[in-house]
Amino acid sequence: MNTPRRPALRVALFGLTVTLVGYALLVAWLAGNAYVNDRAIDHYREHTAMSLGRIVEDASATEDVRVSWTDEAGHEHVQLVTPPADGRPYRKYGAFPVEYDPTETNPSGHFYDYRKHEPKRLDEDGLAFSAFFAGLVAVTLWIAWARRGLVFRLAARRPGRPMTARIRIGERDQTLPWQSAETFWLVLDGPRRQRVMWHPALDEHPGRVPVTVHGGRTAVVVLPDGTRLVPVGRLRRREPARLTFADPQTVRGDLGDSFIVPAGTVVRPAHAWWRPVWPATAFGAAFGFAAGFFMGDGTLLSVVGHTLAWATLSTSAWALSTPRV
Repeated sequence: MNTPRRPALRVALFGLTVTLVGYALLVAWLAGNAYVNDRAIDHYREHTAMSLGRIVEDASATEDVRVSWTDEAGHEHVQLVTPPADGRPYRKYGAFPVEYDPTETNPSGHFYDYRKHEPKRLDEDGLAFSAFFAGLVAVTLWIAWARRGLVFRLAARRPGRPMTARIRIGERDQTLPWQSAETFWLVLDGPRRQRVMWHPALDEHPGRVPVTVHGGRTAVVVLPDGTRLVPVGRLRRREPARLTFADPQTVRGDLGDSFIVPAGTVVRPAHAWWRPVWPATAFGAAFGFAAGFFMGDGTLLSVVGHTLAWATLSTSAWALSTPRV
């Protein structure tokens, strides 16, 4: 089978890229909204002024009101202004608030609605905290990958010792949407158990197999063909709970194994390696969308922000769960 031989590196790069791009988009979304909001407020303040005018003559509730008002330059204006649809008549000499654009040469007045005047300023401290928290989550995910890679490198440099290992696949009793359903274990002499990231070589060694083990509290196991498996966590002496174990050939039964493939034929995977991530991404996006309404204020800023944050987190967590790719 034409299977890439470094799936752990591929998944790690995928997880790191998703984390970087996802949270970069989130920070850009928050910063962009803050910038647009500040520009809208500045534009309103620059192009909107208020004057308290006087009604020149009586008007019914369905008529435009003739109002006299004075702009900042001291010029008096008399014009018809459309009043709000509040159903009340307007009496002569009554006060009538007017707003206008002071940058115009001959400004035209409009009814000043105090309830809709200046755009509401966003909570910039809250946006800054959200951006900081997103960055903190991104750094945490990157550290998790960096730690896994560093432990692998350091353990692989330690002297090796021969052992025998039995490859076991643990299926979770209850799988969360951002988790792979399978975990991959090596039962070493002792017996001790080491969880590892998936590699296609794991499916090629049924039963017990001679291996070389490097490291102490964390083991880097080298298979007979030279494949080095990336460890996840430390060596365990007890069997993990809430897992059902089976041999690789039991879990990976495939009808394709019943056919003889002609020599030289390139057997391609049934689907792209990243296809299994979509349920995790979709769950994170749906949860984030709902959280934008129930945990946020339901605005576009909140809904899109939560959706980006949770979709990125769920996808990155799926990559960290050592899926079969």
